[in-house]
Amino acid sequence: MNIVCLDLEGVLVPEIWIAFAEETGIPELKKTTRDEPDYDKLMKYRIESLKKHGLGLKEIQNTIEKIEPMKGAKEFLDQLKALTQVIIISDTFTQFAAPLMKKLGYPTIFCNELIVSEDGEITDYKMRVEKSKYTTVKALQSIGFDTIAAGDSYNDLGMILESKKGFLFRSTAQIKSDYPNLTALDEYSDLLEEIKKVL
Repeated sequence: MNIVCLDLEGVLVPEIWIAFAEETGIPELKKTTRDEPDYDKLMKYRIESLKKHGLGLKEIQNTIEKIEPMKGAKEFLDQLKALTQVIIISDTFTQFAAPLMKKLGYPTIFCNELIVSEDGEITDYKMRVEKSKYTTVKALQSIGFDTIAAGDSYNDLGMILESKKGFLFRSTAQIKSDYPNLTALDEYSDLLEEIKKVL
């Protein structure tokens, strides 16, 4: 029994933090898991930066409302869901994901939670589980699923390498060079065809 596990940002929608960095003109917020493999370090850096600039959840949510899925992403997801079960496993947060899930046709997503003060300041974050993508794939396998995974960043490698078949999708030159044995793709049509071969 197969289940496809997809990353969200960089695979189906643009990177939220990059969009927010561009909107606010704060270049240090452009850093993502493509640049920093240590997620905890990255999030503490982001929270500190938001505090320094007096920005909170509302400002980020205003940016997210304007983000559209990548061209062809919803169609790809619809075609994939017609073939097999699909779950999005993301290191984003429930407070960020809701408007994006609406635009993608409400797929199932497992993500994390921000801790937000009454005045809207992001003070911390809570991971659903440690090494969430790897742990989720292992849990799915423990209840009888064969996982197929695709993602673009360092934090996707655990689920990609642990799955029956894993793909890099629109990844960086560095990650592709570090993992030459992984199939690297850039088009939804190619990813769909490769997944079909495994189903």
